[in-house]
Amino acid sequence: MILCGSHLAERIDRAVFPFTQGGAQMHTIAAKAVAFGEAATPRFAGYAHHVVANARVLAEGLEAEGFAVTTGGTDTHLITADPAPLGVDGRTARERLAAAGMVLDTCALPYGDGRGIRLGTAAVTTQGMGEAEMARIAVLFTTALSAGSEEIHRVREEVRDLARRFPPY
Repeated sequence: MILCGSHLAERIDRAVFPFTQGGAQMHTIAAKAVAFGEAATPRFAGYAHHVVANARVLAEGLEAEGFAVTTGGTDTHLITADPAPLGVDGRTARERLAAAGMVLDTCALPYGDGRGIRLGTAAVTTQGMGEAEMARIAVLFTTALSAGSEEIHRVREEVRDLARRFPPY
């Protein structure tokens, strides 16, 4: 979706339709209308601020645990961190975290050829988690990366307990 002032509307319409845009999909238009309506409420603004606050706490926690947060923190819901200072690459970190019940993806790092980990806080915030949980998640991440098979089982159980306290629906 392109939002613009009236002085650009005609130029954008000519650039997009009919060459780039196909027919209108009414279900998509309706979904966007609902999303914009929800995003315009004070409740959503509060939620968005909470998502960012959680991301900042998680980024700070990951840095305190030894991860290299690639942007020195975050101003959004996303965090990119390099686990290399902990002795593992992004792909290995993803595998170990998955074994502990924490699923995320890798991402390109802004330097070199290495992979980092990419995570966001929107889903866990929607589930009701707050700053205390973000700090705990940072510790669980680090523990999972250095855990042996017995320790990984304990981390997985703690992750399950945390997820049970904050069901997704």
